[in-house]
Amino acid sequence: MPRRTTTMLTATLIFVALLFAGILIPVKYSEMSPGPTVNTLGDAGGEPVLRITGRKTYPTSGNLNMTTVRVTGADYRMNLVEALYGWLAHDNVVVPHDTLYPDGQTEEQSTQENAEEFSQSQESAKVAALKELKIPVQSRVVVASVLKDSPAQDTLHAGDVIRAVDGTAVKQPGDVAKLVTRHKPGQDVVFTIVPAKEAAAAEKAGRKPDATEQVTITTAKADSGDRAVVGIQAGTDHTFPFTIDINLADVGGPSAGLMFALGIVDKLTPGDMTGGTFVAGTGTIDDEGKVGPIGGIAMKLVGARNAGAQYFLTPAGNCPTAASDTPSGLKLVKVDTIADATDSLVKIKAGDTADLPTCTKG
Repeated sequence: MPRRTTTMLTATLIFVALLFAGILIPVKYSEMSPGPTVNTLGDAGGEPVLRITGRKTYPTSGNLNMTTVRVTGADYRMNLVEALYGWLAHDNVVVPHDTLYPDGQTEEQSTQENAEEFSQSQESAKVAALKELKIPVQSRVVVASVLKDSPAQDTLHAGDVIRAVDGTAVKQPGDVAKLVTRHKPGQDVVFTIVPAKEAAAAEKAGRKPDATEQVTITTAKADSGDRAVVGIQAGTDHTFPFTIDINLADVGGPSAGLMFALGIVDKLTPGDMTGGTFVAGTGTIDDEGKVGPIGGIAMKLVGARNAGAQYFLTPAGNCPTAASDTPSGLKLVKVDTIADATDSLVKIKAGDTADLPTCTKG
C-alpha cells in the first residue's frame, strides 16, 4: 500500500478513535442556550398568560415578552464533543456543571427550587403591579414551611397566619425570629395563629379570619450557635382585592417577575403601554417594585432579538454584561424599579427614545 494512502488511513483511524473517545468521555460542564420568549399580554397554550377577574381590564397591543434560557438538565452529562461544539457555537455558553447545579443538586431538586422561585416571582409581580397602580394589597405573616423533626412539626403548618409571638404583634416575617430568639433553648414560646384552613375559608368567603388559637412550642437549640429555634420559616402572604391568574407551564425561576408585573399594569391601565412596539425584558422583582439581576442575560438578549424585539428592559445589575455583547438591532433600556420600566414604556410609545436610560459597559 502506498505510503500516502497508509498515512491518510492512519490519520482517519486516529480521528475516528478520537471522535469516539470524545463521545464516550463525560465532562463536568453544562450548556446554556437561548430559550423561547412569551408575550405576557398574549396567550400561551391557548390560554391567556394573564387573566384578571373582578376588575375592569383594558385592551392591549404590542409585546411585553418575558425571556428564558434553556439549560442541560442536572442529571445530564455532556461529552467532550458536545462541550467543544458548545464552546464554538456563538449563541451558546458552556459553563461548569456546578455553576448551574451547586452542591450536587439533582434534577428533582432543581425543578422543585425553580418552581418555588417561579411561584414567588408571580406573587411579588402581582404585589408590585398593584402598588404601582396605588391599589391596596393586604399582607399577613404566615408559616411558609416547617422543618421535618423540628419542635414545630405537627403543631404549626404551612399557611398558618401568625398574629403574635408571646403576645407581641407580628408585622414582618423577621419579627418571628427576633421574638423566638429572645428565649433560651428549652423554653416555651407561645404563637397566636389563625389556622391555615380557617384563613383559607375566610378568604374564600370574603371575611377577615378571626378564629385564633394559641400554640405553645418548646424551643430547641440551633444546629449552629446557641440560638433558640422552633423550626419554621416565616413568610408573607397577600390578599388581593380581585383575582389575578398567571398561566404559564414549563417555566421556572424568578426572572420573569418584572415582565409579569408590567403585563398586569398594562391590562389594568386605560390605553396600551407599548403603542404596538415589541418590548422584551427580564428581571426579578420584589414586593416594593425593585428590579434585580438574573442569570443568562446574554442568552436572553439573543432570544429576544430572534423573536423580533426592538427594546430590552435590562436590570441595572446586568447592564455591564449586556452592553458588552448586545445583538444588532436591539436597544437596551436600564431599569432599577417597575416605575423606571413604566416611565420608559411611556417614552417608547411616544417615540421619545433619545433620552431612554441605557446600559454601558463600565
